[in-house]
Amino acid sequence: MKLVVDANIPAAERCFGHFGKLIRVPGREINAAHLQDADALIVRSITQVNDQLLADSPVRFVGTCTIGTDHIDQAALAQRDIAFASAPGCNAEAVVDYVLSGLLTLAERDGWVLSERTVGIVGAGNVGSRLQARLTAMGVATLACDPPKAAVERAEEEPEQGFHSLGALIERCDVLCLHTPLTREGPHATYQLLNAQRIDELAPGSVVLNAGRGDCVDGLALRSRLAGKGDISAILDVWEEEPDIDAGLRDLVSLATPHIAGHSLDGKLRGTWMIEQALARYCGQSSDLTFADICPPPALASLHLQHALPPEDALRLCMRAVYDVRRDHDALQRQTLNYGMRKGFDDCRANYPLRREFATLNVQLSGEAVALEGMLRGAGFVVTLAK
Repeated sequence: MKLVVDANIPAAERCFGHFGKLIRVPGREINAAHLQDADALIVRSITQVNDQLLADSPVRFVGTCTIGTDHIDQAALAQRDIAFASAPGCNAEAVVDYVLSGLLTLAERDGWVLSERTVGIVGAGNVGSRLQARLTAMGVATLACDPPKAAVERAEEEPEQGFHSLGALIERCDVLCLHTPLTREGPHATYQLLNAQRIDELAPGSVVLNAGRGDCVDGLALRSRLAGKGDISAILDVWEEEPDIDAGLRDLVSLATPHIAGHSLDGKLRGTWMIEQALARYCGQSSDLTFADICPPPALASLHLQHALPPEDALRLCMRAVYDVRRDHDALQRQTLNYGMRKGFDDCRANYPLRREFATLNVQLSGEAVALEGMLRGAGFVVTLAK
C-alpha cells in the first residue's frame, strides 16, 4: 500500500508506516501527479481534495486529520467510491484554549474583566459546546446560536438547549465567538454570516473572535469598521483568501494569528491517531495503537500556587505557562513582513513551535490559592489541593 501524507502531520510514520510505503509532501504542494500510484491520501486542512486532484488516481481512501471538512469534495469522493474519514473533535480543546488565551489577553490589554462580560457563541459543535461548558464553569455568562441544531431539536422533539438567534447575540453579548463550518448554500449558510449589516450592528466595545472559517466574516466590512469608527476589537485566526490574507485587516485586529487555533501537539496527534484507527477499520485490520502511545509527556507537568491572586491574573499565569497567544500574533507579523504574506503565513504553520493543551498542566493549590480551584478547573486545568 502506498500512502501520500501531508509532510506536517506528526507521528505519521508511527501511525501509518505499518500500512505500507509513505510519501511525505507539503500539503499545499500535493497534486494529481503524486497520486498516480497511491492507494491512500492523508491530509490536513490546506490541501483541496477534489475531482481534479483525484483524476485518474487509484486512491481508495482519503483521511483528513482535522475537524473541518470543507476542503474535501465529499461528493466527488462518493462518486469515485472512495472511503473518507475525518477527525471530529480532535483539536477542539486546543481551539478553546486559544479562545480563552485570546480573550484574557485582550481583557488585560484593554482593561476589562472577562467574568463581567457575556459571550455569544455562534456554532455549538465540537468547539462551541466545549467553549460554552468551560466559560460556564468559570462563571462567565454565555448565549449560544446554532440554527441547524435548533431545527433538529424541534424536529425530533428533543428538549431545547436554549439557542438564540444571531441577532439576539449581537444585541445582548459583549463578545461574539464564531465556531461554524463553512457552508455556502441552504437555509443555514454560513458564508459571510457576519456580513456588513451585522458588523455595523455591533455595539461599541464589542469583541469579535473568529476561529472557525475565514469566509464566515466579511473581512472588508470588518476592516472598514475597525479603520473607521475603531470602536470594536477583533481576534482573527482564520481569514479570507488564506494564505494571501488582507494585510490591512491583519494590522487592525488586536490579535492576528495564522490559522493555528487548533495546532496543539495533542490535537494534531489525536487527529493522526483517529485517522489511523479509521484506516485500520477500512483495511479490515485491528489496531492496538493507543493515543497514549504517541503522545509524549509535557515539559511542564505541574505548577504550585500558594497565595491568592486576582482570579483572572491567576488564569493568565497558568495559561501562559502552557500557551501564550501573543507568540503566534508576533510570529505572523514578523514572518509576513520579512517574507511576504503567502510565504510568511505558511511558514508560521509549517514551523509551528511545540504547544500543549491546558489539560496537560496540573495546578497544585495550597493556602489562600485554594479559592481558585473552581475557576482553574473550569478553565480546563487539572487541579489538585496540595497537602
